[in-house]
Amino acid sequence: MPVDHETGYCAQMISAVDALERLREGNRRFVSGESANDVTTSHLQRPDMASGQNPFAIVLACSDSRVPTELIFDQGIGDLFVIRVAGNIVAPSQIGSIEYAATQFGTRLVVVLGHSNCGAVIATLKELAKKDDHRSPNLRAIVDRVRPAVEPVLREHKDSDSEFVIGEAVRANVRASVARLQHGSLIIENLINERELQIAGAEYSIETGVIEFLEDD
Repeated sequence: MPVDHETGYCAQMISAVDALERLREGNRRFVSGESANDVTTSHLQRPDMASGQNPFAIVLACSDSRVPTELIFDQGIGDLFVIRVAGNIVAPSQIGSIEYAATQFGTRLVVVLGHSNCGAVIATLKELAKKDDHRSPNLRAIVDRVRPAVEPVLREHKDSDSEFVIGEAVRANVRASVARLQHGSLIIENLINERELQIAGAEYSIETGVIEFLEDD
């Protein structure tokens, strides 16, 4: 079915499996320095996107400036529907954005992307350790959404070094966000049950540039 240029929707969207592999390949290119996308190519493609969009993957990522989503997946304009928020947390606005992209564009894959040394996760760990008590209500709203994922990590690894705890907490937070998306929306649940949507978790290493999909653990 052709793309509806008013909505950008395309019933022939690639499968979640193919979308995941496309992201893996893009990250491999990024890590090796063999990018297939550059500024000139994106500039030339831009006019073709004016009438609609057809992103092959939705990415819920952290707002950290060291995690430029399209770059680390080596994708260009129109390839990814990116939602960025500190701590890659799941709140109603993020759920609504994913519902929109999945239903309007037929996108089959959602990736929740966390990253090493995530500031939101570290802030939550400090607050739980009573090292950081003064926080604005808006920042506390972020911390409170990270807290349920982090608390079990602290209990289980209370005697471990801080670097190990942070790594475990980052991955736990990603998995918690995946679970919230899987069970926080009737629209998303129905798409998953009908095998029209898949949600995966991943972690980006700021140090190496490598993205590890948590299903590979």
